[in-house]
Amino acid sequence: MPNWRRVPWRLTHLDGPRQLSRLRRLYVRATHGHARVTIAPSAFLGPRFALIIPGHGTLTIGEHVDIRRGFTCEISGSGRVTIGDRTICTHDALIQCTTSIDIGADCILGQSCMIVDGDHRFRDPDTPILAQGYNYKPVSIGAGTCITSKCSIIGASIGERSFIGANAVVTKDIPSYCLAVGSPAKVVDYFGPPEQRPGWLERD
Repeated sequence: MPNWRRVPWRLTHLDGPRQLSRLRRLYVRATHGHARVTIAPSAFLGPRFALIIPGHGTLTIGEHVDIRRGFTCEISGSGRVTIGDRTICTHDALIQCTTSIDIGADCILGQSCMIVDGDHRFRDPDTPILAQGYNYKPVSIGAGTCITSKCSIIGASIGERSFIGANAVVTKDIPSYCLAVGSPAKVVDYFGPPEQRPGWLERD
């Protein structure tokens, strides 16, 4: 490619996005001095990166994390969100946290993925849903896990290297090295070390 033709390519795909990511990181730090926000300099923050921390919550984004477009993170109270090194968030991921959500290194969050640590209480017929409060549970996503497009993780943890199929709704914990699909999500395969295979999978 001739040098003169590389200029718009670099501005559009290399230097421009990197500089805009740097400006987003500076803006986030400037507007969240009341919270604990740590974003590694090598992390990439794409267009429409939104961070909402009204209180004293914590966000930690590790080295070489790639947050591509439309990422929203809402942390209430003293909640904590961590995103491990080299994890990739594609488009329109949503994280809502009141307790803790820890995402390991080398994970993949697919398009329109949602991770929340609580859900609405709704069983009291005499009280409006919004007045019934929430049930919370800390969430942990193990290293190397892939959560594909349009998945919802609701108050459930996932072990390392698991694969969650598209459109799954995960409401119960998923062990490591498992393939889980469906709504609600169910483990349909195990591909890890034989000695780590959950005993209950043998009975299904």
